[in-house]
Amino acid sequence: MREVTFLRKNESKWANYEQMLQAPQTPPDQLAQIFVEISDDLAYTQTNYPRSRTAVYLNNLATQAHLAIYRNKKDKSNRFVMFWQYELPLLMGQVRWQLLYSFLFFGISVVIGALSTAYDDTFVRLILGDFYVNMTLENIRKGDPMAVYKSASQMDMFLGITFNNVMVSFKAFAWGLVVSVGTLYILVYNGIMLGSFQLFFYQHGLLWTSALTIWIHGTLEISAIVLAGCAGLVMGNSILFPGTYSRLVSFRRGAQTGLKIVIGLVPIFILAGFLESFVTRLTGMPDFFKLLIIGSSAFFIVYYFVIYPMQLRRYSSVASKPKEVA
Repeated sequence: MREVTFLRKNESKWANYEQMLQAPQTPPDQLAQIFVEISDDLAYTQTNYPRSRTAVYLNNLATQAHLAIYRNKKDKSNRFVMFWQYELPLLMGQVRWQLLYSFLFFGISVVIGALSTAYDDTFVRLILGDFYVNMTLENIRKGDPMAVYKSASQMDMFLGITFNNVMVSFKAFAWGLVVSVGTLYILVYNGIMLGSFQLFFYQHGLLWTSALTIWIHGTLEISAIVLAGCAGLVMGNSILFPGTYSRLVSFRRGAQTGLKIVIGLVPIFILAGFLESFVTRLTGMPDFFKLLIIGSSAFFIVYYFVIYPMQLRRYSSVASKPKEVA
């Protein structure tokens, strides 16, 4: 059967399944039946049209059906655990390309910020402000370049920094409404700021010192901003590229997915705020412990948001294939 014929034969059925999967009152036995039928269609597609968009679509639909089965279990206490164990990682697997684009835009912006600072001595003041630059230069002269992290009480810093970081993430997401342009602005601005900031310390022979201090909290904080940018791109691209959905339906799906990602980032921002307020200020801490915190944070981000979603996608793809009967 040609793929276009297969699509025409089943598209209305799949659309109906999508609506049923979104409905909160769909009976569990019906959800199980939907999952079985989608799995059969997915297996057929993977055999006959393995590189088509239909296979990707059905794999995502099978994932939604799998999640819906767990969502409709009587034991609602598992909802919180299911979100972190399966739902959020599976969403990250679905939006992996937007995450890559967010990372690339941010990374390129870091390079632009560093190069601009290297070729223009006034650029760092334009980005970071005269007050911050002058204060940091004074701290360097006093022999404590990271003194800014000791300038306020720990609890005040924790509350202020955490609130600010959460607001930045919600802005990166919400500005995706401006067809992704607003989200890209947040990513580019923060990337340029980071590049300029790090090169400023490099110019004063303090790159290693600053990196070991700043990235104690920055590993989680910066990663979360990139992930929030991914959420914004998901929503913005849902408006730009609705695919087979109406633009309104596509937007609702994109906004729902992006919002779940941003909500999932809140604990990360809280932890980053805690580290910045209570740990980063301990500038005399041995380098080993600093590297341990930075390395552990980086491992968590890469594993939970990149590697684990890939593993779940592979598992769901294998699990969705019908078993041969001996």
